[in-house]
Amino acid sequence: MTDYRGAGYRDFGANEDRTLPAVCYALYLLGLTHGLTIIIAVIIAYANRAGAGPVMRSHYDWLIRTFWLSIALVLVGVMLIFWGGIFSIVLIGLPFFALGWIICGGVWVWTLLRCVIGLIAVVRDEPVPNPAAWLL
Repeated sequence: MTDYRGAGYRDFGANEDRTLPAVCYALYLLGLTHGLTIIIAVIIAYANRAGAGPVMRSHYDWLIRTFWLSIALVLVGVMLIFWGGIFSIVLIGLPFFALGWIICGGVWVWTLLRCVIGLIAVVRDEPVPNPAAWLL
């Protein structure tokens, strides 16, 4: 049987399971409303990363990195909201309070975009181009 896909075709994910990374992305997207399913998704990602092939491993790395970066950034935002709220009594805290909410909202949008980009790559059976990236 002849392969008509061309000489440059590389079958990255020939025997890799795409279901669990897709489920993890869905749990992340659902977790943007309450957060609990994101923890379940990161546990699944950690549990399956070692046995995954190179394509799906890039997705698990992407998911894990998204989790830890979003946690760190949300903590910064929450701290700004907390201390800005306390110091808003003397009006000096209002800019910090607002900045904290902007950071938390930006992290929400950033996580949403990373999940959509990763989910599109899973559907296309492609690896995440740079799983160690800070941005998209």
